[in-house]
Amino acid sequence: MAKRFGGRFSPQERFQRGGDDPMAARPLPGPIRHPLESRTRWITVMAIPFLISAFWQGPFGLVTHLCAFGAIAAGMMLTREGLQAEAAYDARRVARRPAIPRKLFGGILTGLGLALGSYVPGAELGAGVIGVAGAVLHWLGFGTDPMRDKGMEGIDSFQQDRAHRIISEGEARLKAMQDAILRTGERRLEARVAMFAATVRELFHRIEQDPGDIAATRRYLGVYLEGAREATVKFADLYAQTHDQRARQDYENLLGDLETQFSAKIRKLAEGGKDDLDIEIGVLRDRLAREGVQSPTAELERAMTLDDLLIPREGEKQSR
Repeated sequence: MAKRFGGRFSPQERFQRGGDDPMAARPLPGPIRHPLESRTRWITVMAIPFLISAFWQGPFGLVTHLCAFGAIAAGMMLTREGLQAEAAYDARRVARRPAIPRKLFGGILTGLGLALGSYVPGAELGAGVIGVAGAVLHWLGFGTDPMRDKGMEGIDSFQQDRAHRIISEGEARLKAMQDAILRTGERRLEARVAMFAATVRELFHRIEQDPGDIAATRRYLGVYLEGAREATVKFADLYAQTHDQRARQDYENLLGDLETQFSAKIRKLAEGGKDDLDIEIGVLRDRLAREGVQSPTAELERAMTLDDLLIPREGEKQSR
């Protein structure tokens, strides 16, 4: 009977055991999916009668029914892509709105397909009403596309585009590593590479939130990650032929060292962000003090001091 792999090098084990490491508390990253994606497939299936009935119609009916099915299928394809873009938008703190409102165009195509499928000569108004009703139901069922950027205040658009490009290149390297390690046929090694990929994606997530960290992580996303990819390809080719246990141990040690370096860099970036915030708050307090304006914290401390002076303590009350 098949048994789920688990153990010290299992990525699930790492993210379930918890502990003081904040990296251990995050779930294993996976593909982002929208909960409404399955609806698009069912709607496409329900439009199949237009495709089947087209071959029992005249030439005009054949064309309209085929166009009706094609419009609904294309509308559902655009809607599914729009839902995926919306899910990726919601999963990030910093994100741009989709360049193309796919759900909007998907709703228009769906309404057009329903209008074509229900068209009968002499009943154009009825077909138009059905098409508009279908577009409105699409809007009610799937919602609208994100229409504004999120968390982009103070972020350089050039740095954001550069971050997306570098992350895409990094994802390609991770994918190459995971594809190469499959040649070994060892599930433990596959899980070890998956755990390393999860750590690297934590750094990707950090860069997405603050693209200004690209300069500090250039070596990690370029030299280190490319070296890990090349080492994985060479090790997979060697291990598939020789099953050298010493080479396997050296490779696992390499992944462990790289993972430690990436984790330390993530913590350093997080601590650096906190230090920058503390500096900004300190500078703001000094400026307010020079202007003669007290911060809410200073006013609260002053109020607490006045309360200590005006309100008698319990011991004093009892002595009186």
